[in-house]
Amino acid sequence: MASGYTGERRVRLEALAELLPGQGLVSRMVGGDDPVLWVWHPRTGRQTIIFATPSHRGWLFLWSPGGQGSADELEHTAAALLQALDQAQGEQP
Repeated sequence: MASGYTGERRVRLEALAELLPGQGLVSRMVGGDDPVLWVWHPRTGRQTIIFATPSHRGWLFLWSPGGQGSADELEHTAAALLQALDQAQGEQP
């Protein structure tokens, strides 16, 4: 069952997804009624799932391990994703 925030969540994830190719990242929306964004770095092979959730500070994007970014600062969030996924395999961020 989809939550009441499904439409808003999808719009925010799609807005982030539009910026990712400019960072050299690839993404795909998955999850049907409860969408998430699957993001990967073609060179490093690193990948993560991005969740969008409302918070008291507005909408946040969350990803593993411990990453987060504001839906109000999409460029900064896209750059943070690139940094997280651009680390050589085995390196700690």
